[in-house]
Amino acid sequence: MNSKEMGINCLEEEEIETQPCDHSKEDDEDEGRRTSTLPWCELELPLGEAAETFRLDKAVCSHGLFMMAPNHWDPISKTLTRPLRLSLVDDDYSSFSSAGSVLVTISQPPEHPNLLNVRVHGTKSLSSLQQHALLAQVSRMLRLSETEERAVKEFQKMYNMFNYGDNEDERNFSGRVFRSPTLFEDMVKCILLCNCQWSRTLSMAQSLCELKLEMHCHSSHFPVAKVVSTVADSPKSETDDFIPKTSAEKESRRDIKVSYVYTNCNSAERKVELEEDETLQMDQVFSTGTSLSSSFLPTDVDGDACQDCKSSQTAEDCIADSCLQFSHRRGCYASGQIGNFPSPRELAKFDENFLAERCKLGYRANRILKLAQEIVQGGVQLRHLEEVSNDSGLSSYNKLADQLKEIDGFGPFTCANVLMCMGYYNVIPTDTETIRHLAQFHAKKSTTRTVHRDVEKIYGNYAPYQFLAYC
Repeated sequence: MNSKEMGINCLEEEEIETQPCDHSKEDDEDEGRRTSTLPWCELELPLGEAAETFRLDKAVCSHGLFMMAPNHWDPISKTLTRPLRLSLVDDDYSSFSSAGSVLVTISQPPEHPNLLNVRVHGTKSLSSLQQHALLAQVSRMLRLSETEERAVKEFQKMYNMFNYGDNEDERNFSGRVFRSPTLFEDMVKCILLCNCQWSRTLSMAQSLCELKLEMHCHSSHFPVAKVVSTVADSPKSETDDFIPKTSAEKESRRDIKVSYVYTNCNSAERKVELEEDETLQMDQVFSTGTSLSSSFLPTDVDGDACQDCKSSQTAEDCIADSCLQFSHRRGCYASGQIGNFPSPRELAKFDENFLAERCKLGYRANRILKLAQEIVQGGVQLRHLEEVSNDSGLSSYNKLADQLKEIDGFGPFTCANVLMCMGYYNVIPTDTETIRHLAQFHAKKSTTRTVHRDVEKIYGNYAPYQFLAYC
């Protein structure tokens, strides 16, 4: 498929003015306002039959996964920004692709609501394979397959039958649940949902993306475990003037040789750093503008003993913690760097203790490390799992559930979340937030022993789309 067929527009450069970053008075006097050029190209993804009901904001802000790094949703411009890989070759992990990642911004233009614009920053052209890889990842995140579209329409028809008279335009949820561009990222993030407060889940996801940058330092002969200590004595580079002053932990990444580029999203000036080695820097000052129900903020009650979880924490507390977390992360995203989500091969080589300490993963480090190693060694075949999930029937659900339960650390809660990400909505992952949700919206006093039975009584009429009704 050629560029014309894909709807690709390539510009030589994009000129954007941006305010200078925080640096010394001398720098301010000399620099003033900066102007930089950024090459970019734009892909168009036709929505087809989905255009009738698809809205980007509803598709993205449908589950708490959209708040986890490296995703960034801008509620004002209604755009989703994150890095995506330029190749799908690494999906089967039989070989390692060094094609890298690029920063993309996804939007649904009001004048053309029947398609999505996918702007690819930092490059003037893309090969047909790269175009396919990027659009495939966008389609997966937003569930734009024929199977998902059929599920959306069937659920909407069922919902309208049971909720006659509801204003469909005012409903926050449209039947699409946001997920990651790869199954591995979904699986790891489902592990991060277990046994902790929502703010810590966000922090762990961010740390894993930051670790990607430290791996780049390591490939440049900077020991990962000691990279922080190398910065204090390093000379100031010319590019430092582009970066606000940060702590030593963040300064460790300034020695990476990069090209600095600037993007502008809804007149909010934002500095973005692109690197060939799947890393980038972006301002992710987060304001969702979306009211998340308690069903989006999970804390597992089925897994191991929880030392971090505060069972008395309300959904409102979780959302408040999230706001504080994003406020804390504001400086990090504005001045620090964040990489793409690590691949199994990248994580499999780490020491468990280092991974646990660096990313504050706790016992999850062991589970994530074993999962990555099993994938690399061929014990867990992601492509096979996704192929089986193309048949969303009960028999394939049971088959996949049995396979997932064989993975170390995959209990009922994690398995249910992963299967939901794979397109199975007949089981609601139940946790303490589910109990609060039932009490708040259904005046139902539920317990950990009765919650499974209670959700089935309330949402059973929506089978096989109980989770979509729960959202």
